[in-house]
Amino acid sequence: MREEFYKGKKVLLTGHTGFKGAWMCHMLIEAGADVTGYALEPPTEPSIYALTGLAEKMHSVIGDIRDLEHLQKVFSEVQPEIVIHLAAQPIVRESYKNPVYTYETNVMGTVNVLECVRMTSSVRSVVNVTTDKVYRNKEWQWGYRENEELNGYDPYSNSKSCSELVTSSYINSFFADRDIAVSTVRAGNVIGGGDFAVDRIIPDCIRAAQAHTDIVVRNPFSVRPYQHVLEPLAVYLMIAEEQYKDKKCAGSYNVGPDESDCLTTGELVTLFCKKWNQKTNDALTWIDQYDGGPHEANFLKLDCSKLKAEFHWKPVWNIEMAMEQIIEWSLAYFANEDVSVCMSRQIQQFLNDAM
Repeated sequence: MREEFYKGKKVLLTGHTGFKGAWMCHMLIEAGADVTGYALEPPTEPSIYALTGLAEKMHSVIGDIRDLEHLQKVFSEVQPEIVIHLAAQPIVRESYKNPVYTYETNVMGTVNVLECVRMTSSVRSVVNVTTDKVYRNKEWQWGYRENEELNGYDPYSNSKSCSELVTSSYINSFFADRDIAVSTVRAGNVIGGGDFAVDRIIPDCIRAAQAHTDIVVRNPFSVRPYQHVLEPLAVYLMIAEEQYKDKKCAGSYNVGPDESDCLTTGELVTLFCKKWNQKTNDALTWIDQYDGGPHEANFLKLDCSKLKAEFHWKPVWNIEMAMEQIIEWSLAYFANEDVSVCMSRQIQQFLNDAM
């Protein structure tokens, strides 16, 4: 992303009160964008959104993307140029408990956002953020490409596959002959400071470190494409910018780490313990404790050749650097420091390293 492009741009971001949304708002605000967020109240307590005081730094609208009438009113008032759709029910296990809500949010929420785009003449660029789990998982040893079959297994993954299909239909039916560029981006597993969600491994590690207990890992042998949160966020903003300038850049893209950073969950937690113990002189460890939960994929990688070829992109931070940034943020939080300062420092370091 180029910060100068976003200065003064009207950007509407759904899901701004969540983990990824808060980081993206911070990036956009620092770049000088005119940011409007539309989301439910923060999904966790504590939340990175509240800790960073974002409500006072942007136009924040609390609303449900299932509420089309309210969403249309916000689009009409804001007249955004760029729309980034992050709002979702993002947890696999939660989707087993609440499948109807998951589909309502992830499928009809996408329909509502795209319908608002269709009715708003100011919009030039749209990025719909989905997930690496949209693909029909065959437990392959190689990464999935953008032309692979879309058919997620569980309600969360499947609802995101549906979101991809909805987007394709809207592009073909309504946007093909208009000056609106729309892309979908499928990101790997995102980690970073400020994630307080349940059923995610890094938040589980942080909570265990704070409580001085062993980290419980339910599936240490599952392989995932772990990446720092700034990696995909910078890609979303890069694609939004490039397709704003040239509609031919729009498409579907994977974004994930290089092969060497696709780790098992056990390897990731071992790395966390190593880095944490080096910083704190603790003796944090983890235990393997399968809890008999619902089906989750064991092996998942992404092939990011298309993103690399189209935009000359490559990952900026490897998994070691990502873990160091997570621990730095977490220790600042435990020390009651201003985490916004830490985030600004990490964003600037990331952009400098990218250049």
